[in-house]
Amino acid sequence: MTVRQNLGELLNEIQYRQDQVLITKGGKPVAAMVDIALFDKIRLMHNEFDRLTLELSQAYQGESIEVAEREIATAVVAARKR
Repeated sequence: MTVRQNLGELLNEIQYRQDQVLITKGGKPVAAMVDIALFDKIRLMHNEFDRLTLELSQAYQGESIEVAEREIATAVVAARKR
């Protein structure tokens, strides 16, 4: 199905069936169409990731990368045990 010829139908599938559509160009994925609820969740997760990344960089400012990596690895192990 081509996007140009079937945009209205694709939008209906995405909106009413919470479907996702992968758009390709020359057989390679270049974009995706998702319903707005999923898009909002992705955007929130992206913003939270950016916030946490900034917080970590500030917390470990002046520390060696080895110390930061060791502490992060320990935290990941602890979180996975929960």
